[in-house]
Amino acid sequence: MTDLFADLAGKIVLVTGASTGIGAAVARGFGAAGARVCVHYNSSADAAEEVVAAIRAGGGGEAWAEQADLGTEGNAAALVQRVAARAGGLDVLINNAGDLMGRTPFAETDSALYHRLVNLNVTSLVEASHAALPHLRAKGKGVIVNTTSIAARNGGGPGTILYAMTKGAVSTFTRGLAKEVAKDGIRVNGVAPGIIATPLHDRFTSPAQMAALVATIPMSRAASAEECVGAYLFLASESLSGYITGQIIEVNGGQLMP
Repeated sequence: MTDLFADLAGKIVLVTGASTGIGAAVARGFGAAGARVCVHYNSSADAAEEVVAAIRAGGGGEAWAEQADLGTEGNAAALVQRVAARAGGLDVLINNAGDLMGRTPFAETDSALYHRLVNLNVTSLVEASHAALPHLRAKGKGVIVNTTSIAARNGGGPGTILYAMTKGAVSTFTRGLAKEVAKDGIRVNGVAPGIIATPLHDRFTSPAQMAALVATIPMSRAASAEECVGAYLFLASESLSGYITGQIIEVNGGQLMP
């Protein structure tokens, strides 16, 4: 991995939502490639420190943890500024923080749920990207990779309409920002995971629901978080994807083939 992604060595990378699931796997992947990785977390401090320890033990990159509640306006921008101040800039922003917040039929949702989902899944991502741009421009190039979802295209599973809506916004934002900042040498892309075996599904998807979802996947299984990592590293690598921007890589086992 280190040789394939050699140009990531020494890069300053912020991964939001990196204490568990896809974010944790992605942070470890960047660490293995020799990057300097900030592992962001909200409440899972112990899990975040385990990711940091794993990166350090691997002997590749440098790592440290930063706490921020990205569901509160202003905190995402402040997180980016803290990371840039500590590390001396920023090269790669992975906007991964997000949540399903349960499965609720739309008719039973309320404005509080709507605003929680939008604040965490959309507003924090927009804030972090906005705060990151000056640091990326200062280096003459940079990368933003946003975690969207298969839900952005298919409307989501049972009780996740608002979640799907937020991920649709992420995908649209990704394409629009890519066009605006291409002239600055900044590439913006997204990764859209399908059914991934992570703590999110442990919390919100019953065994019966998971079986029904897996039945729609041609590869007949859910993926591990580690199977998503290659897409993020690929999109962050200038040598491998330097002419790719405004794209969404679908990682879903064939469940959706747009």
